[in-house]
Amino acid sequence: MTTTVTATPAPVRRAAALAVLRTEARLFAREPASLFWVVLFPTVLLTILGLIPSFREASEDLAGLRVIDLYVPVVVLLATIMAGLQAMPPVLTGYRERGILRRMHTTPVRPSALLASQLVLHGASVLVASVLALAVGRIAFGVSLPGQPAGYLLALVLTTAAALALGATVCAVSPNQKIATAVGSAVFFPSMFTAGVWVPVQAMPDMLADIVGFSPFGAAAQALDEAAAGGWPAWGDLTVTGLWAVVLTAAAVRWFRWE
Repeated sequence: MTTTVTATPAPVRRAAALAVLRTEARLFAREPASLFWVVLFPTVLLTILGLIPSFREASEDLAGLRVIDLYVPVVVLLATIMAGLQAMPPVLTGYRERGILRRMHTTPVRPSALLASQLVLHGASVLVASVLALAVGRIAFGVSLPGQPAGYLLALVLTTAAALALGATVCAVSPNQKIATAVGSAVFFPSMFTAGVWVPVQAMPDMLADIVGFSPFGAAAQALDEAAAGGWPAWGDLTVTGLWAVVLTAAAVRWFRWE
């Protein structure tokens, strides 16, 4: 006797994927810690920095810009790092550790649908955080909106893709939730440095800025800054960020295990 395996129809798979997205969105909304650190914390940090009087004064060392002007792109980058390295890895590794991904193989829902839902939700949270930071920077501290919106959006999309791919790679190499949190934290602090959280890339010594420019967030910081100033981001910076996104995505796909 032979057993015939019938493939799940595409409409059923799509309906199942949408159901997963809705469920994950409800679960994500019930995680106030993730929402705070990804969506609100970057703007809270920007507000604290903006309240420092010297940060609101133009500086000749910064080509007439204010420190607060430089920090709006920085906190946007911080939102992508928070989403990719602090929020997403514990969720996915927790699902794998509890056997949820393994059990999904017996249903019309593919584990990839769960991964896609996480990427969509965290990408959307980065977008909300970016809009909030730009709005507060403009309204509260008079920071100009990006002079090149299309270039800014392109740089933001590439940066978000690189950050989430980095988070997926952390998930791939971490066998459990505890290790994923530890690895994510180990990568988190160097990422914040290259993004300019402690010292904006534009204020770094030239040699250090050149080195940082080969990292995904260092290149992204320069691309966002150029777009904010009204110019099209340098293709070199966009290429570096995009290449990191491609390489990290390939690494995550290669090493990720559903069980």
